[in-house]
Amino acid sequence: MSTTQSERLRELLEPLVTSQGLDLEEIAVDSVGRRRVLSVVVDSDTGADLDQIADVSRALSAKLDETDAMGEGEYTLEVGTPGAERALTEHRHYVRATGRLVRFQLHEGGEIVARILDVDDDGLDVEVPGVKGRKATTRRLAFADIDRARVQVEFNRKDNDVNKDMKEEEEA
Repeated sequence: MSTTQSERLRELLEPLVTSQGLDLEEIAVDSVGRRRVLSVVVDSDTGADLDQIADVSRALSAKLDETDAMGEGEYTLEVGTPGAERALTEHRHYVRATGRLVRFQLHEGGEIVARILDVDDDGLDVEVPGVKGRKATTRRLAFADIDRARVQVEFNRKDNDVNKDMKEEEEA
């Protein structure tokens, strides 16, 4: 997708997404054979539920239908949220990932996997899990030291508050 089309789509769609209480994270237009697919990724500090996704999808579809932003040909609109292993590229992404395990690629060439404890304007405090019976340690990472960061999927986290909340809701 050209930068001009990307910018135009963002200018057109972002106000609709923000009016629904969500952030527009990503826009991509891909060609699949003769089909074109417009993928729109949205998120918020509290996540997005299926009803919000459906509402945003309808609003975006209506807006796209009344403009020529996608040109003459047919296309498919897909609206979703970031995946479980999302890349962290904005300050708000780090804030939303507080408590999550993240793989950090550092500018100095190293890599660490650590849990985000706190985020401020300059960087983040992380907890590096202990290895071979050693205790976990805390570390400060400046945003300037981070080359890439990606949330890691955890299947067996024992102290996961989300799992506790879900169990409590099921029992109620």
